[in-house]
Amino acid sequence: MTDIYPSRRAAEPEMRPRQDPVVHGEWNNDAPISPAQAAQFDRDGYMILEDIFSDEEVAFLQRATGKLLADPAALDDETIVTEPQSNEVRSIFEIHRQNHCMARLAADARLADVARFLLGDEVYIHQSRLNYKPGFKGKEFYWHSDFETWHVEDGMPRMRALSMSILLAENTPHNGPLMVIPGSHHIYLTCVGETPDDHYLSSLKKQEYGVPDEDSLAELAHRHGIVAPTGKPGTVILFDCNLMHGSNCNITPFPRANAFLVYNAVSNWLEEPFGARKPRPWFLAHRGDPEPLTVEHGSLTGTVSA
Repeated sequence: MTDIYPSRRAAEPEMRPRQDPVVHGEWNNDAPISPAQAAQFDRDGYMILEDIFSDEEVAFLQRATGKLLADPAALDDETIVTEPQSNEVRSIFEIHRQNHCMARLAADARLADVARFLLGDEVYIHQSRLNYKPGFKGKEFYWHSDFETWHVEDGMPRMRALSMSILLAENTPHNGPLMVIPGSHHIYLTCVGETPDDHYLSSLKKQEYGVPDEDSLAELAHRHGIVAPTGKPGTVILFDCNLMHGSNCNITPFPRANAFLVYNAVSNWLEEPFGARKPRPWFLAHRGDPEPLTVEHGSLTGTVSA
């Protein structure tokens, strides 16, 4: 198959035009979001959903998060990533398969229906994780496009995926919130440097390949600006797979925790990696024939217990 998004092959980075739509669904009166929201997502590459979960549901998710962090021995060792210079948990992957509360969250209609509309297809979970940024010790996530990595290292062929970050603790301007460059998703920024084998073993702690160059980042930031969406627990931040994003370290005493769900269109299932000798392991990218997500309606607390 022709690679329309080559990266990590040339000596110099390049800004290439996006070859795929941002909003794949056609808006109608039954759409789960408004025309204004769809237009904003198309233009800016991100959108915020507020007050879609009740206080009881938010508390339910927070208890589930606490259990994940409190009992790492109950989790698959491979799915736990610690901070570069400490044993503090940085990320727990595959949370939708290791925790029934997170599985119910991933299938919830308030999230999945939005993903199905924006992607114009049935969806499945490509990746899930808990991103935890502990107080004082939480390190940064450097600027990157998720799609660049998912394409090069996982074999995702097209830009037909999106991420949802569900805030499980207060995200303030000070404790390392997500930062995005609105509009950057319309440009595919290639990276330099051949991908080493088993790159994920180091990149999950600190990424060195698939990292955008500073000159291109500066150009994008000057052109579009930088926004740091914040919010109370329960807020959902959606962003396109190719949106340039990152976050600062957390030097406050206030930890930050977000559940992170990646929805991919069933028609966009993974092929062989486009720029690595072998694909990343199972907990970073779902491989094989994906099954469409069975969407669940009703309260999160109605069918499972935290």
